[in-house]
Amino acid sequence: MDVKSIENLAKLMKENGLTSLELAQEGISLKLERKSAPEPAQAGAPSVSPFVTAPVEPEPAQKKGSLVLSPTVGVFYAAASPESSPYVEVGSHVKKGDTLCIIEAMKLMNEIPSEVDGTVVEVCVGNGQVVEYNQPLFRIAP
Repeated sequence: MDVKSIENLAKLMKENGLTSLELAQEGISLKLERKSAPEPAQAGAPSVSPFVTAPVEPEPAQKKGSLVLSPTVGVFYAAASPESSPYVEVGSHVKKGDTLCIIEAMKLMNEIPSEVDGTVVEVCVGNGQVVEYNQPLFRIAP
């Protein structure tokens, strides 16, 4: 996230009458707050920005295992049908090529295979949730 992006967020906050905004993206946490009605500047006094940034939270310790990322934007399905049991759950052992889930994109059902052998240690999304490109779906430990 660069300064220009932060400035754009601040501008959008002001235009929409927001007094605070929190954003977490790609391991970065950002919190912007502004005063509800800035006091008029006195003649000769330097102007002060009404925005205050909170310190960025440190990134959590690296979790073990490899992430399975969404190859496309779509709807995440943990099972082949609503009546079926999920392809995998936390604790499931998978082999390279095993189907982990389905992502529906433009009415096409795309099976997402495991790229490694291992154990599913985290399911990062819920059934029926919309996922973005490169969004983590699973974490698999060797």
